[in-house]
Amino acid sequence: MFGIKEIDSQELAQRLNDDSGTLRLVDVRTPGEVNQGVIPGARSTPLHLLPLKADELSDDADIIFYCRTGARSAQACAFLASRGHTRVWNLRGGIVDWARRGLPVRPPADEALAG
Repeated sequence: MFGIKEIDSQELAQRLNDDSGTLRLVDVRTPGEVNQGVIPGARSTPLHLLPLKADELSDDADIIFYCRTGARSAQACAFLASRGHTRVWNLRGGIVDWARRGLPVRPPADEALAG
């Protein structure tokens, strides 16, 4: 989408399974949406807060953004790319596609809500 790098749900699941600390998963949905369930290992940073928290996201790991369907997370990718980040990816189809493929969705843990 618009030159943004994307990853599909199956590839993300494999990367999360094989991860050696080089992947950061960020949920950009609203707190109400996050309360409906998250991809295990994700941290919540609502899209509207990303400009305030962008400095906390270093470019030393791949950052995978996701939202409900992939539109807001694409905006997050574009924003970070405009700030010079090169290792940002959008989860194609968002958590909707993730769940449709039968991949795990869990209640948010306290650390996921910490932002």
